[in-house]
Amino acid sequence: MVVNASDRWDAIVIGSGLGGLACAAYLCAAGRRTLVLEGHSVAGGNSQVFRRRVRDVEYEFDVGIHYIGECGPSGGITQIMNGVGLAERVVFRPLDPDGYSTLIFPDLEFRVPAGWDRYRERLLATFPGEAEALAKVVDTMRRVDAETRRYQDHEIPTEELAEHAPTFLAWGLRPVTELFAEHGLSQRAAAVLLGEQGDYAVRPSKTPVALAAGLTGHYMNGAYYPEGGGQVIAGRLIEAIRAYGGEVRTRARVAKVRVENGRAVGVTLARSGEEINAETVVSNADLKRTVGEIVGEEHFSAATVERVRGYTMTLPLFTAYLSIDLDLRELGVPNTNYWIWNSYDIEGHYDELESGRIPDPPIAYVSTASLKDPSNPHLAPPGQTNLQVMTLVPRDYGFWKQERGPVAEGRNRYHRDPAYRRTKEELVEGILKAAEVAVPGLREHVVWRESASPLTQERFTHSTGGTSYGVEFTCKQMGPMRMGPNTDVAGLFLCGASTPSGHGIANVLRSGVVAAGAVLDTDLISLVRGGEVLGDSAKLPELRDDWDAWRESH
Repeated sequence: MVVNASDRWDAIVIGSGLGGLACAAYLCAAGRRTLVLEGHSVAGGNSQVFRRRVRDVEYEFDVGIHYIGECGPSGGITQIMNGVGLAERVVFRPLDPDGYSTLIFPDLEFRVPAGWDRYRERLLATFPGEAEALAKVVDTMRRVDAETRRYQDHEIPTEELAEHAPTFLAWGLRPVTELFAEHGLSQRAAAVLLGEQGDYAVRPSKTPVALAAGLTGHYMNGAYYPEGGGQVIAGRLIEAIRAYGGEVRTRARVAKVRVENGRAVGVTLARSGEEINAETVVSNADLKRTVGEIVGEEHFSAATVERVRGYTMTLPLFTAYLSIDLDLRELGVPNTNYWIWNSYDIEGHYDELESGRIPDPPIAYVSTASLKDPSNPHLAPPGQTNLQVMTLVPRDYGFWKQERGPVAEGRNRYHRDPAYRRTKEELVEGILKAAEVAVPGLREHVVWRESASPLTQERFTHSTGGTSYGVEFTCKQMGPMRMGPNTDVAGLFLCGASTPSGHGIANVLRSGVVAAGAVLDTDLISLVRGGEVLGDSAKLPELRDDWDAWRESH
């Protein structure tokens, strides 16, 4: 759809990540005509997929959704989708409830089951000599998770935390390593408790108990994958935005938020210079670029500018996208994620990464889309398996033999650099070798492979340093230490991974609802938790068998 500068919008959302799309869907459902502007050719941010066609063979790969929780009837994701009439339009397929993730250490394999009681029981059986200590640690984490959720859902007022959330107050904001040390937990047991911590990528000594407990709790009612791939969530939100009177426009990068007399009044597009007016602007873009470039530091207080400049971004990721000529379903491979660690010293892994080195062998996370969604015809041809292998990498551009990132460079020459390409190939070889612990002989069966570095991420999403997770969720950079949804600039709001909600699919969706609530001056979270549906879902188009989320998102 072509948007004319004369069109009047009530709100503009910058960036089409799930936070921005959720915010726009709720604003539209509430009667605010909202325009989403996305610089890339496909909407969805880290939830999108990309497709490759090679000699009439099609492959489709997820950029950022590999497994999610909160998808049951009372789950947070289900409630958020339901709030704009979409709950029944996204089908979530469960992973193996007896081991949705499999942690592989040098001399131990641990299958993580859904359910706090079953999880606790399996841990105690794995470490019988530490049963008493482990029980206390797991019970504390479970209480912290429950109390944190009640507080976030506005069930516990801040002034009543001492009475109704004592465990959260005692432990939630402290490093998880202090909890482990308090009970004398061994390094082996601690590593198993943190075996999926690549989902947030924070060194243990800086990881809040609330974050570690929250990640575990997120999956305790089951881990899921959206049928049709991650793009389906974005596609359905876009469907709702359009049905409720809004629009999503791709290839429309915002250069500046226009501020007049201390108030946001609209935006200017990068290529065309087109000016689009609105009384409300919500940025789902990278926080540092929002403050420093898109809006401009001159419009924020000195304290805010100092705060944003001081934020540390989360370590970025490197991903190899593969198709192999083996059908892992026929071979009986379970529908599980694999987390492969070369030692129990997770803190040591971060020492190496933050010194600019890759651990040897590297951490490897293996996600197999073909096992999670065997009904998706786009993933790979019959007889092949679509999977991804990921690892954490250093923040420094120098690791990739570059002086600057693609945003500062203003062009995408990095991917032609022979030194950059050699670094990528060496890393692909390293993580595929590590992944063979889970998939023996993997490297011999690769028929298609492609890889993406933090520079790729920065190129397409403009995230600072190419991180997928935004501001690092450490004890000093969580909750009220973060920015959003309100800002120093009237009419300007924030959502996304760097806001207090945090990163991850459920959290960024929540950030969008929180931002929409701030715009509307309404406690939308409580309404959503109460089951209220905003907007008229009868306006949504009829479900079609040929509906394609990827095409919907262009």
